Amino acid sequence: MKKRMARAVTFVLMAILLCTSVIMSSCGSNKGETLTLYTWEGMFPQEILDGFEKETGIKINYVSFDFDETMLAKLESANGGTYDLVIADDYIIETVIKEGLAQKLDTSKLKNYKNINPIYQSQFYDPNNEYTVPYGAGVQTIVYNPDKVSIDITGYADLWDKSLEDSIGIIANYRVINGMALKVLGESYNTEDLDKIAAAGEKLNELAPNIRIIKDDNLQDDLISGEISAAVMYTSQVTMAMLADPSLKVVYPKEGIGLGIMAGFIPSKAPNAEAAYLFLDYILDAQRGAKCFEYLGYYCTYSASDAYISDEYKPFLTLPTEFEKEDTEMIQNVSAEAEQKHSDIWVAFKSLCE
Repeated sequence: MKKRMARAVTFVLMAILLCTSVIMSSCGSNKGETLTLYTWEGMFPQEILDGFEKETGIKINYVSFDFDETMLAKLESANGGTYDLVIADDYIIETVIKEGLAQKLDTSKLKNYKNINPIYQSQFYDPNNEYTVPYGAGVQTIVYNPDKVSIDITGYADLWDKSLEDSIGIIANYRVINGMALKVLGESYNTEDLDKIAAAGEKLNELAPNIRIIKDDNLQDDLISGEISAAVMYTSQVTMAMLADPSLKVVYPKEGIGLGIMAGFIPSKAPNAEAAYLFLDYILDAQRGAKCFEYLGYYCTYSASDAYISDEYKPFLTLPTEFEKEDTEMIQNVSAEAEQKHSDIWVAFKSLCE
C-alpha cells in the first residue's frame, strides 16, 4: 500500500515537473532572440523597452539614424535585410515601399491593430494600409507669446507683419518653411510648377527681416526664454513649450494644416519579423501607447490610447476639435527639378537671414 502510494506521489510530482518544464519552455521560447529596431534616437521611454524585453525574452538592439535619407541608404545597402523594424517619416516610406524594401503586414498577428486611429491611415505613402503602423504624428504649428506680440496671429501670413521684426524662430526643414510661403500664396506644398515655387521663394525672402533663429533642435527653449516671441515648430516642441508656459498661444494656420506621420514597417528581408510583430503589438496596447506618446510629445495615433493620456498632455497630444482631415495636406516627394528649386530657395533665404 505504502509502495503504491509512493509511486503515485512520484508520478504526480513528475507530471507537475513535466508540465512546469513545458510551460517554462513555452514562456522562454523567445529567449536568446534579438529585435533590431532602427529609428531616431529617443523614440521610446526606457520602461517600454525594458518591459518588452522582460515580457518576451527578446533583446532589443536599438540602432539610430540621423536623417530619413541615411536610413534609406542603409536599408538599400542591406537589400531590405539587417533590420527587423524601422520607424521613419511618411515620404521616405513611400520610397521604401516603391523599391520593394518593405513587406506586407499580416495584421492577424497584431491583436491591438484595432487601436489605431483611422485618421492616420490610408495616406499617400500606404493608401491601402498594407505595410505600416503609424507611430506619432505632427502638424506644422505656430506658437507665440501674446505678451510680446502686438497682433493676433491666425495664420502663416501674419508672420510677415513688420511688428515681428527680428523676433521669429523657425525649424530648419526647408520643405516645411518653403511650403509655408506656398500656402500663403494659395498653392500646394507639393506643386511641381517651378514658377510657383520661385514665386514662393520671393515671398519667403520678404520674411527674412523677421527671422531671428533657424534651428531644428530645442527651438522651444528660445520661445520659453524670451529670445523669440513667435515660432514655427515641430509638435513635440510645441508640447514642451506649452507645458512650460501655458500662457503661450497655439495657432493652427488658417491657410491649412500641414500634417506629417511617422510609421513603423518591417523590411522585406527582416531577420526576425516575428519579433517586430510582437513589438508593434506591445506598443499598440492602449496604456502603453499613451506612455509612448506622452514621452514622445507627438500626436497620439492610437484612438484607444486617447483615454489614457494625462489631462495636462491631452490638449497637445490629441487632435483639436476643429481638426478636419480635409483641411490638411502632407508634404510629399516631388520631382528632382522641384526639389532642387526648393533647395536653391532655402540657401538664398538663409543667407538673407544671417
